Amino acid sequence: MSFNLLVLTCLGYVILLFAVASAAERSAAEGRAGWLRSPLVYTLSLSVYCTAWTFYGAVGYAARSGLEFMTIYLGPTLVFAGWWVILRKLVRIGRENRVTSIADMISARYGKSNLLGVIVTLLCVSAGTPYIALQLQSISQSFTVFATDPTGTGLATDRNLIALWVAGGLALFTIAFGTRNLDANEQHPGVVTAIAVEAVVKLLALIAVGIFAVWFVASGPADILTRIDAQALPEWQIQPGRWTGLILLSAIAIICLPRMFQVMVVENTNDQHLATASWAFPLYLFLISLFVLPIAVVGLEVMPPGTNPDMFVLTLPLHFGQDGLALLSFLGGFSAATSMVIVASLALATMVSNHIVVPLWLKVRAAQNLDTGDMRLLVLSVRRLSITLVLGFGYVYYIVTGGSAALAAIGLIAFVGVAQILPALLGALFWRGASRTGAALGLVVGTVLWFYTLFLPSFGPDIFLSAQVMEQGLLGQSWLRPYNLFGLTTLDPLLHALFWSLALNGLSFCIGSFLSFPSPIERVQGALFVNIFDRPGPARSWTRPVAEAEDLLPMTQRILGATEGQAFFSAQAEIQGKQGFLPDITPEFLEALELKLSGSVGAATAHAMLAQSVGTAVVSVEDLMAVASETAQIMEYSAQLEAKSDELTRTARKLREANEMLQKLSVQKDAFLSQISHELRTPMTSIRAFSEILMDNDGMSLEEQNHFAQIIHDESIRLTRLLDDLLDLSVLEHGQVQLNVAPANLRDLIDKAMTASNSVQADRKFRILRSRDPEAIEVITDAGRLTQVFINIMSNARKYCDAADPQLKINVRQRKSKIEVDFIDNGSGIARDKQALIFEKFSRLTDSMQAGGAGLGLAICREIMHNLGGDISYVPGQGGAAFRVSFPRELKPRMTPEQSVTKPQIALE
Repeated sequence: MSFNLLVLTCLGYVILLFAVASAAERSAAEGRAGWLRSPLVYTLSLSVYCTAWTFYGAVGYAARSGLEFMTIYLGPTLVFAGWWVILRKLVRIGRENRVTSIADMISARYGKSNLLGVIVTLLCVSAGTPYIALQLQSISQSFTVFATDPTGTGLATDRNLIALWVAGGLALFTIAFGTRNLDANEQHPGVVTAIAVEAVVKLLALIAVGIFAVWFVASGPADILTRIDAQALPEWQIQPGRWTGLILLSAIAIICLPRMFQVMVVENTNDQHLATASWAFPLYLFLISLFVLPIAVVGLEVMPPGTNPDMFVLTLPLHFGQDGLALLSFLGGFSAATSMVIVASLALATMVSNHIVVPLWLKVRAAQNLDTGDMRLLVLSVRRLSITLVLGFGYVYYIVTGGSAALAAIGLIAFVGVAQILPALLGALFWRGASRTGAALGLVVGTVLWFYTLFLPSFGPDIFLSAQVMEQGLLGQSWLRPYNLFGLTTLDPLLHALFWSLALNGLSFCIGSFLSFPSPIERVQGALFVNIFDRPGPARSWTRPVAEAEDLLPMTQRILGATEGQAFFSAQAEIQGKQGFLPDITPEFLEALELKLSGSVGAATAHAMLAQSVGTAVVSVEDLMAVASETAQIMEYSAQLEAKSDELTRTARKLREANEMLQKLSVQKDAFLSQISHELRTPMTSIRAFSEILMDNDGMSLEEQNHFAQIIHDESIRLTRLLDDLLDLSVLEHGQVQLNVAPANLRDLIDKAMTASNSVQADRKFRILRSRDPEAIEVITDAGRLTQVFINIMSNARKYCDAADPQLKINVRQRKSKIEVDFIDNGSGIARDKQALIFEKFSRLTDSMQAGGAGLGLAICREIMHNLGGDISYVPGQGGAAFRVSFPRELKPRMTPEQSVTKPQIALE
């Protein structure tokens, strides 16, 4: 096949994956993602473990070492067969704590330490680099093997250039579907679904090649067994020690690989999926490895000497002229490589942003006393850049090492690297005495030994380690030779590095934990992790802080977005029984907020951001007692006492707030009566005085009579308007108003309200900012009443906005069958202690004796919106005074007064 045709085939396949991922993202956004959360899709996504190493390298591994390739599948099979031991706890902890990566898991367990997150992140990036290089190498090799070029030169034979183009394409795909938005749960249904499709493709491709080798090249299974006996090499002999080490290594890898943690823990929506995966995933591994040895044996027999056995899956069909089968095999290898690179780069980018860049950004901004800015844009930009850099590192590793004759060797280097996470991870799950100091010490020691004994030597001599160091040891000490550390010469380099790095890692971890004492928050997190299935209540790591909700709301909106942030605060206020207000900053609220933020920026970063906002996070005495206690009875009793105490506190707070409200209303009522008497007396006094003047009109000219009559007329109108307001409010409150429901255009209603409100302080410069296109909505409502509400809000803004350059912004948006209109000015807004009273009929925020109105405007607006099936609320945290008017697009038949007895609540959305 020509190179151009092969490239077009790959592009078509990638377009198909784009379509699948887009459909999955769209279904998830529309709430039709039930099938995306099925155990089948979850199990297929786990096949990201089977990379190009499996598709190409396993055959080459079998050709060189016989059945030893099976060790790579036996380890994961054992782990999933006993899924309830480690995997069930791992998934449950990950979901309840909203961890975003394996670095986030380690960081959250050990006191939410970002230092540990940084160590694990750097380790995973280092270990992932050779693995990504392996995938790029396999794709570039398959291109050059499969494609022909008439000239024999150019792109078709330049593996380095092919690898560069592949790395760029995979970066674009991962950015498109992995960093489209900042999900509070860090789940990517589009990516997972595309990986599931690729899992099917690579399985079918490998089985198809295997069937061809067994039944079309050979004469069936019996013939294959004969050929295996004939081709058996001395290297194929089973070595129990090496098998044990490799099974252990692969079992560790299935737990600690960042890409496996991503699909197994982060993307998991139900830990019961593990029950299905416990047999379905080993079955998948069995099927994908079933024909590996037959393909290797047939390839060794029929292919020319010197042919790379890693490419037998591709070259064997080509050798027999089966171009269609070869193309299917090529797409299978392409799927195996791309799925790994996509998930690995996504997981590593999340770790880099959450544990390195964002904490550094926060520290710099805090040192400069600057605001954090738009965190959502920062996090997404960092992740996109990190994906590009991770793939770039893999490409550089591939170029520097020049590729390897054995793909399996590169993969095993990565396995040993991520295995250094195991001691700290097992300690996090099962040992409450494990400490941050021990975890950090073990990780550093293990990583240094892995670097020195395996990773740096993989580049070849005289690149990072000189040939002299490799032969004579560091500083000329023979016991420091990378491949013969401490004089151990009986193990091959891989098992040698695995033994020393894991042994000294675990020893350092235990010693560090025994010699140090966990901090209070570490002990709380330890109890939370170890007792995840039987703890009576959530662990607490916050005392009563000194903070205001107004300070935390903008920070939350910058990370979660304005709508989701306000929705979270509204839900928490409702839980506290404070509908319409901002929630109290309690330890329970901070725990919930920290958990919510953790899904977007990681546990350590979320904890650090809240600690900067509310003060140092410490653990209360009650929590320390609960942690120190080893009996569930004491812990449960403590939790019950705390719950009762919280309930009494909430009840006392509600009573206190109700008493304060009654006192304020009493004061407002007295002011209202005084004001009403003043407002009524003033026009009536004028009417009486000028009427008496007219009655005694001796010598009065006609012009003077008209002047006095006009004054009487104006004062009568003023008196009538005041009485109308009182009567209108009474009618609205008792549900006796007759509504004139008819179709209307929302934009026309806002235009009328603007024109009517221009008469208020017409000499004052006042700007109104609006977008007319979103306002073009046809509604069915009482247009006159709705316009009355708009006029009142605009008039108040013109009168009370205290900005030097006053302006009012009008935003219209439609949410399904409801319409929301926001009026936001740029003034100083309404004080928090006055926000609860602005809709009361006894309330005026200005001088109560000042002429110009009785303070009934917003109370009438509230009743109008109630009769229109909607609501009017004050929205805090917007910079100025902000009112939200919400109403149905089509007003339904109104209820009877008996049905409509509940007063509207002021809602914060």
